[in-house]
Amino acid sequence: MSISLLAFLLAFFVFIFVVELIRRERLTFKYAFAWLFFALAGILFALFPQWIFSLSAFFGFALPSNFIFFALLGTFIFLSLLLTVFLCQQNKRNDRMAQRIGLLELEIETLKDRT
Repeated sequence: MSISLLAFLLAFFVFIFVVELIRRERLTFKYAFAWLFFALAGILFALFPQWIFSLSAFFGFALPSNFIFFALLGTFIFLSLLLTVFLCQQNKRNDRMAQRIGLLELEIETLKDRT
């Protein structure tokens, strides 16, 4: 089995897996967009490996493998940062919701005391 075929199958599996998670509503498109983008990029680079050689030469890498490792490192850093931003947004929403629930509970208690 050639490395291009293995890379294609891996990227295709990731793409199908993410689409299935979206279909089953276990993952929203907002969170899946980056995964789909990088899986499609992996499929394209597996189908057209000469693009990797061209890009690595353009960016000044001596070996395409160094460029691949650098690109993967950048991808994982980007995805980690993206997921951290989503996590922070969710924490803010949870804080606001907890405050609103606290205010509603206080209002219910004051209404019970009045009656």
